[in-house]
Amino acid sequence: MENTLAPTVTLSNGTAMPRLGLGTSPMNDADAERTVVQALELGYRLIDTAENYRNEVGVGRALRAVAREEVFVTSKFNKRWHSVEGARAAFEASAERLGVDYLDLLLIHWPNPDQDQYVDAWRGLIALREAGLVRAIGTSNFKPAHLQRLIDETGVAPEVNQIQLSPLWTKQENREFHAQHNIVTEAWSPLGNGRGLLEHPTITEIAKAHDKTPAQVVLRWEIQLNAVPIPKSANPTRLAQNLAVFDFTLTDDEMTSLSSLDGTGPAPADSDRSGH
Repeated sequence: MENTLAPTVTLSNGTAMPRLGLGTSPMNDADAERTVVQALELGYRLIDTAENYRNEVGVGRALRAVAREEVFVTSKFNKRWHSVEGARAAFEASAERLGVDYLDLLLIHWPNPDQDQYVDAWRGLIALREAGLVRAIGTSNFKPAHLQRLIDETGVAPEVNQIQLSPLWTKQENREFHAQHNIVTEAWSPLGNGRGLLEHPTITEIAKAHDKTPAQVVLRWEIQLNAVPIPKSANPTRLAQNLAVFDFTLTDDEMTSLSSLDGTGPAPADSDRSGH
């Protein structure tokens, strides 16, 4: 993985994944194309999209600006595809919209436990990886109990679980389970989803001490937790700033101060009750 400003983490199956990427929700096709082109020019090499975002066509147009093997492309599929055959159909639909013949990472977007078919979807992902159509497989918004069931019933743990993670929602139980099972934590809504997190005095004071922006401090906190944040921005200045988080280190005390904000914001999405 060359020509990237972000270092990589090695997933449990040996696949290299950039330590920071670009989230694309919410963006339409035109906005996604423009933003992904800008991000690639800045050095982003991890692009995250999903069937539900309805922008895979735009993302795919932007990907043509660089060699396919230079970009780590992630997508996700919805509950209507929760079967072995459905996972294959979901992959084929996303690959066609993106204009690619393989995905670097494909995720089950939500477990939807009320439907109770996510294990079948997982079996479908395992088959896709074995067929060489996806390089790595994972989940999104899965709790430890959901992950344990996948492991118990298939013997295969996800390479990645993407969760809502920020200082407002530190998800310690999830992260500990991930560490125990060699699952990489990926962070969606890493900047708090407009909840006023970046104006919090604890964060602004740490940012001032490091001559960094509040967003850079929060992203660095996530990286030092061994998570892979995927912040969304369409602003070229903020895109560049979000990637420039590998040249400083937070102290242990600063990490603790940021983690102490856990539970101070609105409740995060509950994947036992939410999903699509």
